[in-house]
Amino acid sequence: MNAIPCSIKTLNGLYDISGVEVGQHLYWQIGGLQIHAQVLITSWVVIAILLGSVIIAVRNPQTIPTDGQNFFEYILEFIRDLSKTQIGEEYGPWVPFIGTMFLFIFVSNWSGALLPWKIIQLPHGELAAPTNDINTTVALALPTSVAYFYAGLTKKGLGYFGKYIQPTPILLPINILEDFTKPLSLSFRLFGNILADELVVVVLVSLVPSVVPIPVMFLGLFTSGIQALIFATLAAAYIGESMEGHH
Repeated sequence: MNAIPCSIKTLNGLYDISGVEVGQHLYWQIGGLQIHAQVLITSWVVIAILLGSVIIAVRNPQTIPTDGQNFFEYILEFIRDLSKTQIGEEYGPWVPFIGTMFLFIFVSNWSGALLPWKIIQLPHGELAAPTNDINTTVALALPTSVAYFYAGLTKKGLGYFGKYIQPTPILLPINILEDFTKPLSLSFRLFGNILADELVVVVLVSLVPSVVPIPVMFLGLFTSGIQALIFATLAAAYIGESMEGHH
């Protein structure tokens, strides 16, 4: 059986993805660590936007909700419904995880289209959406993998591994590879779509700077939101699958 060597190669390939670079980048050297400064800066901005919005909207909850409170309650209900649909009745503990993934990716994607990152000059490279970098998408995909393994082992114990020989033991290598390639597909799908969207806008702005890029930018906002929804939906579906069994 070549399943274990193949799985190890898949994990090594996923680790090597973090070394992929598109264009120039700014790095900070902290001790023995090399920090990707562009991703860190833009990720901090996204986190600050999320935290600031929540604090402002719910710092003083009202019996009759304000517009901001209504908005965040709607988002919470949406995430709960998404989690319940994909995971089932035991969705409750996973709402914070799915919600965090969805909101961070959504705001990150939209920041690439709405925030004027390009006007901030750096010694090397330029700022862009955090999800425009493969390091971020891999960092989001790996906890998702850990989450669905944890969910399955917590629910079923060692019996969780029985799914790898269903419906027949002949499929053992394929079933193992399926689990280890899920983070690859999650990370590449998100990275590729966001990178392609920003590149299309940059090219159109350079060729036709007046009107044409505007509809493309609106289309980019739509697809960016869809990508956040797809990532969160797949993460919830993987967790639900690991808890319920092989589908």
